[in-house]
Amino acid sequence: MNIYRSAINHERIVGQLETLAADMKHIEDSFRTTLENIHISNRISAVNLIHYLVLRTAEIRQVQEYLHQIGLSSLTSCESHVLSQLSNVLRWLSPTYVQRDDIACTFETAGRIRQEKRELLLGADPYAGRPHIMVTLSAEVAHDRMHMEEILLAGMTVARINCAHDGPDTWLQMINTLKKSVAKTGIPCKIYMDLAGPKIRIKSITFNAEQQDKLRVKEQDQLCIVGNLIDATLNEKIVQVEPAEIVSMIKPGEHVFIDDGKFEAKVLKAGAGKAIIQIVRISTKKPFLRLDKGINLPDSELSIDSLTASDLSCIPFICKHADMVGYSFVGTPYDLERLRNELRKHGSENKLPAIILKIERLLAIQNLPGLLLTGMRDESMGVMIARGDLAVEIGFERLSEIQEEILWICEAAHAPVIWATQVLESLNKTGFATRSEMTDAAMGVMAECVMLNKGTHMVKTIQVLDNILKRQIGHVDKKRYIMRPLGIAKNFLDETRLMEKL
Repeated sequence: MNIYRSAINHERIVGQLETLAADMKHIEDSFRTTLENIHISNRISAVNLIHYLVLRTAEIRQVQEYLHQIGLSSLTSCESHVLSQLSNVLRWLSPTYVQRDDIACTFETAGRIRQEKRELLLGADPYAGRPHIMVTLSAEVAHDRMHMEEILLAGMTVARINCAHDGPDTWLQMINTLKKSVAKTGIPCKIYMDLAGPKIRIKSITFNAEQQDKLRVKEQDQLCIVGNLIDATLNEKIVQVEPAEIVSMIKPGEHVFIDDGKFEAKVLKAGAGKAIIQIVRISTKKPFLRLDKGINLPDSELSIDSLTASDLSCIPFICKHADMVGYSFVGTPYDLERLRNELRKHGSENKLPAIILKIERLLAIQNLPGLLLTGMRDESMGVMIARGDLAVEIGFERLSEIQEEILWICEAAHAPVIWATQVLESLNKTGFATRSEMTDAAMGVMAECVMLNKGTHMVKTIQVLDNILKRQIGHVDKKRYIMRPLGIAKNFLDETRLMEKL
């Protein structure tokens, strides 16, 4: 009976996998127009992404368990070459299965494409397969060539300039100092510039009719959120936000998160140009609201432009000087088309900076396949997992799950990924690392690049990250674990053999 059941189970699984393989080929016709608009160098990747989406609509956990039991690939690491891997499994499962000869994306092809896309976007890798390290430049380094050389020698291969801070004069000085340092050290370095985007921030704080730099709050406190101070009452604790128009989009019952989720509030009332919120949770020992801190409204339906007037004013400079441009708060393929059109107004078609999709909104996650397919119309593009705002938007408990899903989908598209936000933050700011951030930094090996933010211990932080990543590349290839010889195993067996001889 067990043999009979096993045979029935085997045939059922073969049939399920054959149906999946057929569905993958059939669905290509539905995307014919989309694929025609993809850059020719990205078409194999686009088809593979579509195949992966078909695979991930199916419930195959029992199939995977069966494949693992009989010693075949359980398809857990097939993202980069989906149909090829599925066909290879079917060939072993069923002697009658005829493997297609028109599968373009094999394991070898996928590896080559991934390497080409990585080098095209981020530059040649001087560190033997280690993910690139992106470093956020501070205004101070603009005039400090020695420090710029130190961070290059420590391992920086991409320099990040945040357009939310400083201005064109400082940016240009940073770039000039970087180029001189690159020439001296011989270490290549790409330039990445981040658009600020429509980040909702605290513009001003008023208490007792006086402007404040900060405001101490406690749980159950009520605050008045306004876009324009004229809408507030003087005896209220007033927090003015920008852009001003978002206040009219807030509704009672929605949640408000301030300063990367350190403060959580709930909207009690909204209307007449203001919203009354109540603090319900504080997760910091220093409970002060401060100017310029970010605000997240994950429940609100926000109709705001993903490209601000400030962003548009930065684009001519970016087109002239940057290799990559980070698109903050991108949400839809339409957003991406708009930025592409703006870039074309100020740069030549064959020298435009590559667009990096910063995934920091729930809307961007929901539209990720469409964003990738739209991005693939250009020869080069990438994705940044901006985990700070993303964690607040989707909830911290979902972050680990969602960031892995983003990695899987991007690998299916052969799109280079930048692992960002608070990487080794404690080490960078204080000189001392936490255990948890070491583990987090190690996960960066699954991406093509890891980003560090500003800090006073930058050289040390780069060196530590470089060491972590170089160790990890012997264990992990994207999300696929590989097995280099383990010293623990060798030493134990050698000692055991030695003891037996005595």
